[in-house]
Amino acid sequence: MAVNRVPVLKRCRSLDLDPTFLGYDKKSKRAPRAGRKMKEYGLQLREKQKAKFIYGVLEKPFRNYYDRADRMKGQTGANLLVILETRLDNVVFRMGFARTRREARQVVLHKFITVNGKVVNVPSYLIKAGDVIEVKDAAKNIQRFKDIAEITAARLVPEWLDVNKESFKGTIKELPSRDIIDVPVDEMLIVELYSK
Repeated sequence: MAVNRVPVLKRCRSLDLDPTFLGYDKKSKRAPRAGRKMKEYGLQLREKQKAKFIYGVLEKPFRNYYDRADRMKGQTGANLLVILETRLDNVVFRMGFARTRREARQVVLHKFITVNGKVVNVPSYLIKAGDVIEVKDAAKNIQRFKDIAEITAARLVPEWLDVNKESFKGTIKELPSRDIIDVPVDEMLIVELYSK
């Protein structure tokens, strides 16, 4: 599997992205790079790279998500962001069961997460409305999850999720709509890029 070894804060700076969207504290004191005037293609490519970087998706799966969003009813760009937002690793991050999206991916891969009572270790698993996501009972007493609970206690949970942080359990009330997804990505530029 391909691994991106570029430091997270360096990549955030190159994409003009606030690291808090990835779950990282703002440690960098350096000012953002002075922006060169970009052409249309450059802006479109940067938005696509930003979305891929935020959600931790490589090019081929991202293209598959785009094709799936294009076949769905409604706006393709909004559908794409809804699909990315409903990936299991992202939902685990949003519920506060992990500090960062990368850690959420690791938590899922290590079989700590159950969906509707069954262990799921596929970070790209797409959740549906009504699904119950929970940390396995055996893992709830691990010190790692106690530390995560302390750190993420103040994090706001999106309104489309219902979470009980004490029992590490959450329910998907409904699928998110584009207007409540707080990711700083202009999805229309991604659609323009792929529709060329």
